[in-house]
Amino acid sequence: MRDRTRLGTTAAIFCHLLLAHSLVTSQLLPLPGQVAQQDTPAQQPPSSSAADTRRGEPVTIRAREQEKDGDIFKLRGDVEIEFRDLLLRADEITYNVRTGDVTATGHVVVSGGPRGEHIEASRATYNVRAETGTFHDVVATTGARFRGRDVTLTTSSPFAFTGKVVEKTGPDRYVVHNGSVTSCELPNPKWSFHAGRVVVELGDEAKIYNSTFRIKGVPIFYFPYAQHPVDPLARKSGFLVPTFGTSSRKGTIIGESFYWAINRSMDLTLGAQYFSRRGFAQDAEFRFRPAENASLGATYFGVLDRGFETSVGHVDQGGQDIHVDGEAQLKYGIRGVASVNYLSSFVFRLAFTEGFSQTVNSEVKSLVFLSKTFRGFSFNSLAARYQNFQSTTRGDVVTILHAPSAEVSSVDQQVGRWPLYWSFSAAIEGVSRKQPNFITDNLVGRFDLHPRATLALLVGGWTIRPEIGLRNTYYTQRLLPDGGGVGVPGSDNVNRRAIDLALELRPPALARIFERPVLGRRIKHAIEPRVVYRHVNGVDSFRNILRFDSRDILSNTNEVEYAVVQRLYIKRAGEGSETRELASWELKQKYFFDDAFGEAVVNGKRNVFTTTDQFTGIAFLTEPRRFSPLVSRIRIHPSASTDLGWQLDYDFRHGRVNASTTYLNWRLGDFILGGSHAFLLAPGEIFVSNPVPGPDRFNQFRVLIGYGNPNKRGWSTAANIGFDANLNFLQYSAFQSSYNWDCCGLSFEYRRYALGPVRNENQFRFAFTLANVGTFGNLKRQERIF
Repeated sequence: MRDRTRLGTTAAIFCHLLLAHSLVTSQLLPLPGQVAQQDTPAQQPPSSSAADTRRGEPVTIRAREQEKDGDIFKLRGDVEIEFRDLLLRADEITYNVRTGDVTATGHVVVSGGPRGEHIEASRATYNVRAETGTFHDVVATTGARFRGRDVTLTTSSPFAFTGKVVEKTGPDRYVVHNGSVTSCELPNPKWSFHAGRVVVELGDEAKIYNSTFRIKGVPIFYFPYAQHPVDPLARKSGFLVPTFGTSSRKGTIIGESFYWAINRSMDLTLGAQYFSRRGFAQDAEFRFRPAENASLGATYFGVLDRGFETSVGHVDQGGQDIHVDGEAQLKYGIRGVASVNYLSSFVFRLAFTEGFSQTVNSEVKSLVFLSKTFRGFSFNSLAARYQNFQSTTRGDVVTILHAPSAEVSSVDQQVGRWPLYWSFSAAIEGVSRKQPNFITDNLVGRFDLHPRATLALLVGGWTIRPEIGLRNTYYTQRLLPDGGGVGVPGSDNVNRRAIDLALELRPPALARIFERPVLGRRIKHAIEPRVVYRHVNGVDSFRNILRFDSRDILSNTNEVEYAVVQRLYIKRAGEGSETRELASWELKQKYFFDDAFGEAVVNGKRNVFTTTDQFTGIAFLTEPRRFSPLVSRIRIHPSASTDLGWQLDYDFRHGRVNASTTYLNWRLGDFILGGSHAFLLAPGEIFVSNPVPGPDRFNQFRVLIGYGNPNKRGWSTAANIGFDANLNFLQYSAFQSSYNWDCCGLSFEYRRYALGPVRNENQFRFAFTLANVGTFGNLKRQERIF
């Protein structure tokens, strides 16, 4: 018994000494006031807690083996150190609690920080308190947070860099020696900049010295100096990626641009392109946002064209196109808007503008206005300029100017509790018009007053709405007939007075809800008829009114409009689902008791009246008539990704279709299909510069078919065409294909223009886009389908 007691006592004393010795502990106990992190032994290595002796910040340490000698921790086996929001891992680490110095070897990983840094290295020396150190054989990323096996991206394209030696000289600054930078996934990036020295400023940019740009490791370009943004939202001044392309008319295209970040709210991009066959093009874009509710932008595009020789001599198609757009919310609830456009010639737009719809647009509109709305009253002041280029002949343009004008109007205002409402509009304006062989005074005064009163009645489900309006418009100049159909401006004034009477009847809508669901959906059918009678009298001077805008086309009329609208609504069976309109079909027509509109109609000439404007596809009449064309409007909207419409005008008098427009937009997953067909039969079109009838038939198709989307990895392909069925001629075609990787994309496009003698061009364009860097090529973002 005595021997057994002695043996137990000796073992207890010896084991106590082993536990107390600081150099051989396998699991250190928490220091006073600190709580050690509790982990399951099967999941985590043993842990302990220490404290930064200078700041008292907690430090969590995990390791398979741990030794402590004063302030020095020697850690081996799956070592982890957590300090603030930083996690450091390695096979072996020596850590000085007092100084914060760390020496790590073997599979070193440092991750965390506000920038989402993740550094992998073979060995490192690091100070966790100063956030400085040196890493060897580095692979690093920013913009991604790692928590165990979970990775969360903090940007859409994390920034990555590698280096033989990487020095971290501050919390957000790295100096990379003999390394590379990229936005691609490592270890096999699609592209990268390889350089002897790179200075990385997190949240700013990477400055790359003496670098080669490589694709799949193959050197492509040498750059003595380049910049790569580290923060995708940051803006830095500098030269952009050069552009390059080819065209059958422009030749080889080479361009470069400079971006100037003037300050936080203002920037400017200046660029130039060289066309080997035509000359130089210049472009600029200015953006300014001085406040949250104010903005100003301007773009400029011009070409110094060397021109080309034709059978009729030298042809110069150069010119300028300028756009200025601004908006601001001023004091006292006043809103200011400016949209100013300038185009030097229509030939320039046809010859050099990209995008078919912009190329063939012959209108140029400018508008500046101030607006204030208060208790249903609107106060406006504006200046506007409208131009319509009639042909490619220089000077063949109609220009209509609205000098600074003032207008006040109101919405319907109820009189007491009666179902009687009143409203009005009044304007004081200065206008002018200029076109070949026709020029008004520089400023024609126009004063307009239009009060209205309406009675809104609901009787037995019928809506009855009688309305009366008085209109007085005074002009300081009048139009005089000259026998040529256009007229000449006279010096006398003219005062137009009119009374406008209207009566609208809407009987109760007929509706039926079908009890049996179709494809799990309930269906409702509604029929909504209406009849509107209108009588305008007093416009006896229609042929003496100068035409500037829609205010000047009021004519006498005595008419009735009758229409019926059918609608189909669907709703999923069950409570809580929403009802939406599946389809609608409107049929409408007008009968004119006065087929000559108070002797305003001139046979064989375009006659545009308020009653015909926007009612049918063709806004004008060429002869007196009793019936308007029958107007049909069908729209089908089966889903959020499908839209189908057909608009048709049928003329019973001549037994023909005057206008027909069909469109389809459909998407199924990544497949897209779009198309439209427009047909117009418009007799009476007269050219301004050459007073002979122009083409009276317009019949064109537009088709777009494609697969993919801008954010899809892999292939995306689309093609579109514009075909003139009247001339049996392909005016426009384009084929575009792109392939997107994780950090870059490559797009190719073939585009064909056939716009008569002005432009017959084949273009081959491409774009190589680097995430967070820029685009090399001449296929601009706004011109891409994907």
